[in-house]
Order: sequence, then C-alpha cells, then structure tokens
Amino acid sequence: MLAVNLRSFKRKLAIHRKTYRSFLNKMEKTPAPKIDQLTPIVAAEVWQQVDCTSCANCCKKMTPTFTAKDLKRIAAHFNQTVDAFKEQWLLKDKNNDWVNVKQPCQFLNKQTNMCSIYEVRPADCAGFPHLSKKKFEEYAHVHKQNLDYCPATFLMVQKLKDRVATLTLHK
Repeated sequence: MLAVNLRSFKRKLAIHRKTYRSFLNKMEKTPAPKIDQLTPIVAAEVWQQVDCTSCANCCKKMTPTFTAKDLKRIAAHFNQTVDAFKEQWLLKDKNNDWVNVKQPCQFLNKQTNMCSIYEVRPADCAGFPHLSKKKFEEYAHVHKQNLDYCPATFLMVQKLKDRVATLTLHK
C-alpha cells in the first residue's frame, strides 16, 4: 500500500477530472453491463493501493452529515446532551443537515491523520468513500462529488473506466 501524494493527486485530477466525470455521467444514465459485479472487485484492488491515513483529505476538505443516531452516539461519547454537542461542534447547512462547524474536521488528529472519535464516528465517515455500493448508478453522483477530494475514488473511477473500455472492445 502506498502513501497518498496529494500534490500528485491534484495534478492527475486537473488532467482527468472532465473525462472521469463524463464517464460517471454516462454510467449513471446507462450503466455498463456487469458494472455492479465489477465495482467490488475494483474497490478491493483500490484498497490494496491506497492508504487513507496517509491522506485524510476527506477530513480536511469535506464534512459528514450527522444523522440523529450519530448525534446521540457521539454526544454520549462526550457525556453531553445532543443539544450541547450540536452547539459546540456543528451547524446546519443549506440543506438543513447537521455538519461540522469548521474544516478540517475538529476530530481529525492532524499529526497522525487519525480520527479521534473513530469508534463512534458518523455513519457518513464510516462508509466513505462509498466505493462498492450495490447499484453503481445510484452512487455515481456521490463518486462525482468525491472524485475531487478522494484519491481512492479517483483510482476506482480510473480503473472502472479502463475495464469498461476493455469489456466494450471485447464484445
């Protein structure tokens, strides 16, 4: 597993972003045959190559949405009421969702890139970057968003695009 080089990731993103977003748009509208079977295989390959703790770009540049269950669990972890937790750490965004009040995430240890509340972290964080969900086309819009922040998503889209192209050639 290799450490993530964010500078290299940003250069590659600048070059390939438009092409990869176009691929995701196409897969969202007309998914390639067997993409749902291919995605978990590619996701496993990606996790052999990407070390999230060397990156933590998601924690540095994005915020999770905190569900009601998340709020109860995390507030209890801090021995706070849900209201006290929200007042100290969160705000409502334009969609009326509870999100972090600042970035990088206040729970990110900047020296280790580790989450200080990992055991009770929000469900959004636990599932991120949502690489191998059951129906690819239902998560293509999520991958389009995550592409800009997550080297694992970038690599997955790159690999899927290459595999789909190969499958199309061998038809």
